[in-house]
Amino acid sequence: MIKNNKIVLLFPDGVGIRNYLFTNVFKELEEEIVLFHAFDSKTEEEIKKITSIEESYPIPKYKESLKEKFLRELICLSRLKSNAALEQNPTILKSWKTNHKGFTKKLFYFLITTCTLFVSKYSQIIWLEKQYQKAIRKTAYYDTVYSFLQNLKPAKLFCSHQRGVQCAPIFAAAQDLKIQTITVVYSWDNLPKARMALRADKYLVWSPYMENELLLYYPEIKKEQIFVTGTPQFECYSKSENIIPKEEFYQKYNLDSTKKIICYSGDDVLTCPDDPQYLEDVAKELIANKLDMEYQILLRRCPVDISGRFNAVIDTYPNLIKQAPPLWNFEPNSNWTTVYPLPDDVKLLVSTAYYSDIVVNLGSTMAFDFAMFNKPCVYINYDQENKVNPNWSVKTIYKYQHFRSMPSKEAVLWWNKKEDLKNIIAEKLNTDAMEDWKSIILSDYFNVSEKIINKLK
Repeated sequence: MIKNNKIVLLFPDGVGIRNYLFTNVFKELEEEIVLFHAFDSKTEEEIKKITSIEESYPIPKYKESLKEKFLRELICLSRLKSNAALEQNPTILKSWKTNHKGFTKKLFYFLITTCTLFVSKYSQIIWLEKQYQKAIRKTAYYDTVYSFLQNLKPAKLFCSHQRGVQCAPIFAAAQDLKIQTITVVYSWDNLPKARMALRADKYLVWSPYMENELLLYYPEIKKEQIFVTGTPQFECYSKSENIIPKEEFYQKYNLDSTKKIICYSGDDVLTCPDDPQYLEDVAKELIANKLDMEYQILLRRCPVDISGRFNAVIDTYPNLIKQAPPLWNFEPNSNWTTVYPLPDDVKLLVSTAYYSDIVVNLGSTMAFDFAMFNKPCVYINYDQENKVNPNWSVKTIYKYQHFRSMPSKEAVLWWNKKEDLKNIIAEKLNTDAMEDWKSIILSDYFNVSEKIINKLK
């Protein structure tokens, strides 16, 4: 196959836009860039305005066949069981959804669960993977994307997220056409969850820790296929132009310049159903200890949480709780392809971390965002008495595999009892412990764009 110097950027959803289109990853490439995306027309036009990409094509609509889905889900559950056994960590199985609705779905997943009883060796998982690869190559969708890539003749195909189901046949077609395929592992908790849909020639990972995870969970992938580049999502913190001037920031979000800021960083509804109650606990404890004269709360909710579940708490404490809503494009009743951060959200996030004194949340990567400015993170570590979901518990959250990467519990501050908040916010963070954790998860997070460019070249 005759190839030119084109690089196709495959974006199955909008979550990778900030990391790979707002940064310098593709801005300094001499090669021609083509966007192959799942965005709607409005999002596509906005992306073209933000970047210098001119040529773009929509990904054809993908409808997964019953056979493909059965094999994919069977592989996933089999891998989850294998990973849980490897790590001696049953919480890995929490990634498997069990509350299916409707008789057909219940039967479908019952059959999958039953079939996994006969998958006891990793060699059987590899056999299932081969059957899945055969299945995706026998579809009309595969033929369509094969023809598309054959006509486009790119040298390389880069994917912004390893989980996109529709990406598997696209990568299969590219590999059959001898186009080099490259994917990133998007987040620090992705690999144990067994949702790596596609197979690539090169895998770009955050750190040696993630490299070892990839080798452990996917031993068929060779070490020479894996490249430690870091993730570009933290590069924005080293650029002073991303810090909004103090007077402008405080005025826009109605903040008191004489008070310190406690940032409450919300999760999505499923990750932390009791978020509003924890936010109210922060407010109540500040008032009870007369710390509301010294501190104010700035709420940054999860970008995809438009539930309004915080409204009642905010209305109760309007002088104490202020909001800095994430600046994301989010169309109501839309899917993930139209959800993406706007460029100004990068400045908002950086400035929030810069001006806040401390962040409170439930086990998120915001601990690393705030650590960029040596700001402590408080991890919520107690259950509410009246939980929204009686089966949910923080005790399960911190048993998840990715938290085993923490070399010392002193990397963050732990909010173990509601009444402890006064002492916690006065406590000093062990910055050495956090630096150790950062080095494990993020490795060398400087000049990441340059390192990714080198791998693409």
